[in-house]
Amino acid sequence: MTGILGAALQVVLVAAGAPLLVGLMRQVRARAEGRAGAGVLQPWRDLRKLLRKEPITPHGTGPLFRMAPLVLAGSTLVAAAVIPLVTTRSPLDGAADLFAVTALLALGTVALALAALDTGTAFGGMGASREMVVLALVEPTILLSTFALSVRAGSTNLGAIVTATLDDPQRAVFPASLLALVALVVVVIAEAGRMPVDNPSTHLELTMVHEAMVLEYAGPDLALVEWASAMRLTVLLGLLANLFVPWGITGDSLALLPAGIAAVAAKVAAAGAALAAAEVFMAKLRMFRVPELLAGSFVLALFAVASSFFLVAP
Repeated sequence: MTGILGAALQVVLVAAGAPLLVGLMRQVRARAEGRAGAGVLQPWRDLRKLLRKEPITPHGTGPLFRMAPLVLAGSTLVAAAVIPLVTTRSPLDGAADLFAVTALLALGTVALALAALDTGTAFGGMGASREMVVLALVEPTILLSTFALSVRAGSTNLGAIVTATLDDPQRAVFPASLLALVALVVVVIAEAGRMPVDNPSTHLELTMVHEAMVLEYAGPDLALVEWASAMRLTVLLGLLANLFVPWGITGDSLALLPAGIAAVAAKVAAAGAALAAAEVFMAKLRMFRVPELLAGSFVLALFAVASSFFLVAP
């Protein structure tokens, strides 16, 4: 019962809280730049405005274009139900495997890239091409980093990795964990389309990656894409926080579910605020420099795997 309720709460929390996280990050960035900001609720207002508009489909596009936002949102919601955010006792715990979750997150990205190619526009093709380059460099690093954490847990199940860190807190400061943390921070930034890999607030040809793929969307379809992108960022930050700072997550206790919700909300909000504050001082990398950054994170992940086998935990 705790697992079913916890998984349902995870989905509701991610679905409802994702736009608030984006609003919080915009507000933090506005304050850091000396502006008042539009408020934390502004993304929800934007989504409501888009939902009231008429859906427009570009001439010549097929069902793939309309299905991609649904696939992106659906795969992200399934990932939110599977990964350990509020509880480690999800009924879908058997599917919370490292490889399954990585494939789920990649599914939405590939669907959106195919939809961008379906439009037949120059911007769509450019964005899809850039996104696939980033995806091809990010996925191996995610797999290697989480595999480094799974070695001492003896399982690639994300719930088992989180539980192992709870049982032995020293794992959090083990060299493999610290190297994997740095590598995962870089790939989460790239996967979520944040600075310095991508700039979500610009529509300049030289800098666009994610935004170039969604330029042809409008109305409810664009609202779904924006909502799914916010949920994706929330899921990635929540997973990152619970892999390395799992304290507060609930196990079998039904009474501790509210505390688990408060804990993951606080951790995701803190991570989002820190990322937004750091973005103020970052410049967008030129596209040909992005593979160098992601290659560096891959090397760190490789070192993390090696140290997990050869170094002894303190």
